[in-house]
Amino acid sequence: MRVGFYQFRPQFGKVAANTRKIVAALDKVDAELIVLPELALSGYYFKNAEETLLLSEDPKRSNHIDSLINLCKKKNNYIVIGFAEKAKDKCFNSSALIGPKGIIHIYRKLHLFNEEKLCMSPGDTPLEVNEINGIKIGMMVCFDWAFPEVSRTLAMKGAEIICHPSNLVLNFCQQAMISRCLENRVYAITANRFGSDNRPHGTLRFTGKSQIVSPKGDLIFRAVSQREACYITDINPAESHDKFITKHNDLFLDRRPEYYKC
Repeated sequence: MRVGFYQFRPQFGKVAANTRKIVAALDKVDAELIVLPELALSGYYFKNAEETLLLSEDPKRSNHIDSLINLCKKKNNYIVIGFAEKAKDKCFNSSALIGPKGIIHIYRKLHLFNEEKLCMSPGDTPLEVNEINGIKIGMMVCFDWAFPEVSRTLAMKGAEIICHPSNLVLNFCQQAMISRCLENRVYAITANRFGSDNRPHGTLRFTGKSQIVSPKGDLIFRAVSQREACYITDINPAESHDKFITKHNDLFLDRRPEYYKC
């Protein structure tokens, strides 16, 4: 499977311009699956819940989401993108799996980071795995990396590739995702943004370093911190089927959940 990520710098609040930038960049790319950052349409650093809702998208009535669907139709491929999802009077930090026939699945971020708790509602959808072209895809968003239960649940549900839209400001995630891949024997594509959101209420600087990691914990590629990057590579998702870490240790069959009571 030919997969990759697009690391770029969304302009805060300029949803139409960000959408055009994404479409122009991906129109030139040959890949079956491309992962984009968290909140790639709106930018990240909202000042309050009202502003978040104003810049969010109802995916059933969004010209911007429709532009991405049309791109997938044209290219016959799939996109995973983070966006602010409007659902009545709530806004979720969501990730959409989009293909030639439209939206396949929307995941709502379960673990909100820092001031996100003041601007968004916590996710209320279960972790799911969806199949595209015979390959099983799971989604998580940014700070979900800090909760091993997320990637483990997706892997136990059969995910071969975990798509991970992110707006990372801490320096731990990229290394932590190597462990997530090793302990679950899955691929992970972390698509991060770079640059800063400079707002009246403060500034956040993002770390870039988007990456693809193999089921054995090998770093296939990591982008530089503060530069736009589109990286595409070929992977073999079937490598994620081998859960043996030694000839006597299957990472899933050796689990003893009866002792994991919390």
